[in-house]
Amino acid sequence: MKALSPTTSDALALKIAAALDDGKAEDIRQLDVRGMTVITDFMIIATGRSARQVKALCERVREAASSIGVKAVGVEGEQLAEWVLLDLNDVIVHVMQPTARDFYQLEKLWEERHNSRLLEEA
Repeated sequence: MKALSPTTSDALALKIAAALDDGKAEDIRQLDVRGMTVITDFMIIATGRSARQVKALCERVREAASSIGVKAVGVEGEQLAEWVLLDLNDVIVHVMQPTARDFYQLEKLWEERHNSRLLEEA
């Protein structure tokens, strides 16, 4: 699958975030990780209150991506739906139940990475 151009990955990230918001996801975070990793441009992290809502949110993400011609490269964790990862190539989406999100604290991991990088550049 060909990587999206930066403007297209920006648009996809916004579309995914809007779809998650429409599905009543909580605490949606869109992290621009360009320059911190080569695997993706954006990570979007959102919380669903139950396994059923996590699965429904993931379906919304797929539909939103598909509407602009993007298909998931991979999906992990959907069966248990405690933490589902959808790899849309230049946008990776994490939809998590509250306990998993509190435990793994992905935002903190990427903030620490960003802060570490700033120190290295100084």
